[in-house]
Amino acid sequence: QVQLVESGGGSVQPGGSLRLSCAASGISIRFYTMGWYRQAPGRQRELVASITWSGTTNYADSVTGRFIISRDSDKNAVYLQMNSLKPDDTAVYYCNRDPPLNSRSWGQGSQVTVSS
Repeated sequence: QVQLVESGGGSVQPGGSLRLSCAASGISIRFYTMGWYRQAPGRQRELVASITWSGTTNYADSVTGRFIISRDSDKNAVYLQMNSLKPDDTAVYYCNRDPPLNSRSWGQGSQVTVSS
C-alpha cells in the first residue's frame, strides 16, 4: 500500500521560505517522476513542480525561480524548497507521482500559509 506523508508546512510572512518533505513508502520513487501539487481553497489541485528519475525538473510558471524540487532516492523522499513566498502560494501541498498514482494515494498534505 502506497503511503505519502508530507511535512514542513507552516505560516510565514511574504518573502519567507519553507522546505517541504515527502516520505514515501510502498513505492520506490527512483523509478518514477515525482511531483509536488497544491490546492488552494476553492481551486483545483495543480502540479507546481516535478522531477524525473534522472533529475530533470519542471516548474509551473507561477513558481519558476522561487521553488526548487529535489529527491533522495536512497531515502525514498522528495523535497520542495520554497523561497520568496507570496500570499498566492497559500495552499495545501501534496506530493505524488506525476501523473498521480490513484485517488487513494494522496496523503494528508501540508498546509502552507503566507500572510503578513
